[in-house]
Amino acid sequence: MIRIQFFWHKKKLCGCKISGHAGFADSGNDIVCASVSSAVQLTANTLTEVFHINANVIAGENSVSIKLPYDLSPEGVKILEGLKLHFDLLKDVYPEFIKINNTEV
Repeated sequence: MIRIQFFWHKKKLCGCKISGHAGFADSGNDIVCASVSSAVQLTANTLTEVFHINANVIAGENSVSIKLPYDLSPEGVKILEGLKLHFDLLKDVYPEFIKINNTEV
């Protein structure tokens, strides 16, 4: 199962952590994992390379975290809101493979 944790600060989205594997299909054929991975990579690259936001992006063996700087740029928040919307829609289609939680920080 893919676990997605969204972090909120003063009612603004400020980061997320994605971990695990969907287990929808064998490696290389898992469309749920591919959808999540692609969305995370697009989000991280858009934040750091297109908008030049100094987001903290850490990729590990089975996880990725994205944290916006404390100033919470409006663009960065909107980009993360787009990622959340994408994941919410994926979860609606594949509820047994994606779990989403929200945490106030």
